[in-house]
Amino acid sequence: MVEEGKTTDDVSALLSTETPQENSPESIIRAVGDLLAKTMRPTSENTASRHLRTFSGQSPTPAGEESLDSWVEQARLMIEDCDCSEREKRRRIVESLKGPALEIIRAVRRDNPDASPESYVEALESAFGSLESGEDLYLAFRSLGQQRGEKLSDFLRRLERSLTKVMQRGGLPSHRVDRARTDQLIRGATESEIMLLQLRLRERKEEPPTFLKLLSEIREEEDHARARHESKATVRQVKVGEETKAKSTEVQELKAKIKELRSELKELTSKRSEAELMLKQTKKATRSPS
Repeated sequence: MVEEGKTTDDVSALLSTETPQENSPESIIRAVGDLLAKTMRPTSENTASRHLRTFSGQSPTPAGEESLDSWVEQARLMIEDCDCSEREKRRRIVESLKGPALEIIRAVRRDNPDASPESYVEALESAFGSLESGEDLYLAFRSLGQQRGEKLSDFLRRLERSLTKVMQRGGLPSHRVDRARTDQLIRGATESEIMLLQLRLRERKEEPPTFLKLLSEIREEEDHARARHESKATVRQVKVGEETKAKSTEVQELKAKIKELRSELKELTSKRSEAELMLKQTKKATRSPS
């Protein structure tokens, strides 16, 4: 029960719903079955968020450990999605820490033994994260641009990571997130202007898509572009093959003509030699006394 984040209070609350005077075997079996169903449900639901990856706060990040941003993202998801107790959430966070990061949490627990899991995460962000304010992070977000050779979907993911930090520091209200994302994508995607036209993002700025919808649309368009490129490459290869075959045929025809001309030249040379020989014999016969 401790491993699942349960206490005896949970059992008492469950048993209190049963009829106190009913001690028949059927009622006992039903109570045990309900208890097992209630205690086993978190096991299947929280398997994915049971363990956090290791974080020590050392720089550079050692092999096998998570960076601060990645670890904080996992920890916040665990806190939001896991329906276990606050004590269990704190235990999972502490188990994932070591080194300087664990020392920070020990200090937090000394000051406030009942500190919430969110306080643990905030303390680690304050100790190892950026000291930039929300406004500074928003300015950095507005300066992001697509790198040479970077796919539009990869640029969008990079924008989203930066935008998440801005929101966490209070640099942008949540109702403006989709508009800010779309504006910066249009502004910074200098390598994918044709794709932006195909997505018609400028016409959709007043009702911008969410991050997941936009990412799905971009990836779909990238797949279409890749298919078109591969199709053009195939056509080009076929065309080159046909041109090569035509040139090969022309070469064979030229070789045949050269062979024919050589044969004619040899025949003409032979006839000329015979004519010259006959001319010499004729001249010699004319000069003879006989």
